[in-house]
Order: sequence, then structure tokens, then C-alpha cells
Amino acid sequence: MVPFGGWEMPLQYGGVIEEHRACREGGVVFDVSHLGTIACDGPGAFAALQWLLTNDLRKIAPGRAQYTHLLDPEDAHVVDDIIVWWTAPEEFLVMPNASNTERIREAFGERDFSFADVTHTRAVIAVQGPEARARLAKVDAAAAEVERFAVRRVGDLVVAGTGYTGEDGVELHVPAAGAGEVWDALVGAGLTPAGLGARDTLRLEAGLPLHGHELGPGITPLQAGLGWVVGWDKDAFRGRPALASERESGVRRRLRGLRLDGRRPAREGAPVLHDGATVGAVTSGNFSPTLGCAIALAFLPPGTEPGATVEVDVRGTRIAAEVVTTPFVKK
Repeated sequence: MVPFGGWEMPLQYGGVIEEHRACREGGVVFDVSHLGTIACDGPGAFAALQWLLTNDLRKIAPGRAQYTHLLDPEDAHVVDDIIVWWTAPEEFLVMPNASNTERIREAFGERDFSFADVTHTRAVIAVQGPEARARLAKVDAAAAEVERFAVRRVGDLVVAGTGYTGEDGVELHVPAAGAGEVWDALVGAGLTPAGLGARDTLRLEAGLPLHGHELGPGITPLQAGLGWVVGWDKDAFRGRPALASERESGVRRRLRGLRLDGRRPAREGAPVLHDGATVGAVTSGNFSPTLGCAIALAFLPPGTEPGATVEVDVRGTRIAAEVVTTPFVKK
């Protein structure tokens, strides 16, 4: 168990690599209750979320989920990346990262609408992997049928076809009082418990950003290569003027994938060099159990395209790396 975002979370149950492979080859279950949940409802909720968040809710409808960002109004950095579950015409569940729930509540206070932090009333359990739905179906067949990025109420659960592993699966919003029983049933159905260690190696192989590493202070959606989450067709959203200014002038850096020679991982902050000069730094790096080599994400000059060769300074040793497109592991 390790501290994470104000919670005590399981780093591993048996072993990170074993849990990682169980997700890629079978099915695992994660406790991700550290994620926040802010319930928004009423006739003003849609308009408020349209202004507060970057993505355009008009692209989806009730019964769907959407990935989006909350930006700082001054410099357009990503205050948090968020999943919105649109559960009913005037009802939304907004899911921030563990350490950012309070920041989201403060920002939401800028608009006049009804919202409440319900984080401590529920657990969130993620079921992921190519066999995840088949094993979940032994416990709840209706929950297993919720399609990718769909949202559905199934009894006492809210189920969304979302996840953070690059694999198929769903996330279950479970009343806290019944969470232990649901967890035990899922493990009994053949799902392997997995912790934060495997969740991080899985999301890295999938090229997914982690707040505090690829997103956060000083990092905009455009620098992170996530311009697709910005609803430029909206009249206004929080942080739009600053982000529009960057779009017009061009980004000064761009998030890229690196595939290193060998198994030795480059950790956060490791310098990236080109022609002997430092041109960027690693934001996340680890050994990829699927590829059998080290991989990393790093901010590099915008002209550094896939196929380029760079070096990464790993604790004094320069290791050759190729700039590659992400995801590292395609599904």
C-alpha cells in the first residue's frame, strides 16, 4: 500500500508484471475509488459544464461519456483531465483525478448550478482486459453489455465503458456499502486484482497522459497533443482566449513517445538530447512488459517527428532512443 492523492492505494497485489500481463491477456479488476465524483444536476448543469470544460457536450448525448479538460483561465494549462458521465438529460457525474477534486469544486463555484461532491458515498471499480466482459457477465450480464463510452444505470450501479489501460472494459460506480461484496464477486469470477503499478505501465504502453506528468501546470492540451478534446465550435469556455493565442502562435514543445534501446527505464526528469544538446525531458518512463524494452513520454521541440533518433541521459548513461507515435502498444 502506498499514499496516492490523499488515499492509501494498493501498488501491487502479487507483482506488477504479472498483473500487467493479466490485463493484456485476460482480465483484471482495479480499485480506482481515489478518483473523485462530482454529481451535477438541474437545468443549468449542461450550460455550466459547456463553459467550464473544453470538450463539446453537443458531440454526445445522455447515456454517453466524454473525455475533457478544465483549463486555467490565465495560461490555459490543464488544471485537470476529466471524464464526464452523462447519466440522464439533466444529470452528470464528473470524474476528476484524485488530488484535484477540491480544485474542480472551486472552479465549478464560478457558475450558478447545482453540484455536490459524492466521492465518499461510492467506490469505483474498473474491470479491464480482453476477457473482462466475459468474466464480468458471470456477476452482472447487463453491466458487461455496456458499450465503449456508453453510460447506463444497472440496478444500484452506474456503469460506463471507460478505462485507463488501452484494453476494453468498463468502470463500475458502486454504492460504498456494497463495494466489498461486488469486489469479491468479481475476483470470484476469475478477474485478477491489479494495483497502481500495473495501471501505470498499462496506461504508459497506451500512451495515455497522467496528470502531474504529461498534464498540469505549464502544460496545455495542444502541447500534450490533445487538441481533439477542445470544442473550438463553442462560443466560449474557461481558458479559451489563452489557448487560442497559443494555437495562433504555435506550441513551443510537443509530447512524443520514445522507444529506448534496452530494458533500462528512463524516469521522470531524465534529459533528452539531440546532437549533444538537451532538447527536452522525460515525463514518464518505465519498462514495457509487452514490448520487452524501455519506453517513455517526453516533451520535445515541435519539429521532432517520429523516426528521429535522440539520446536519453539515464543517470549518467546516454541511451539511444527513437521518437515513435503512440500508443506504443496498439489494440
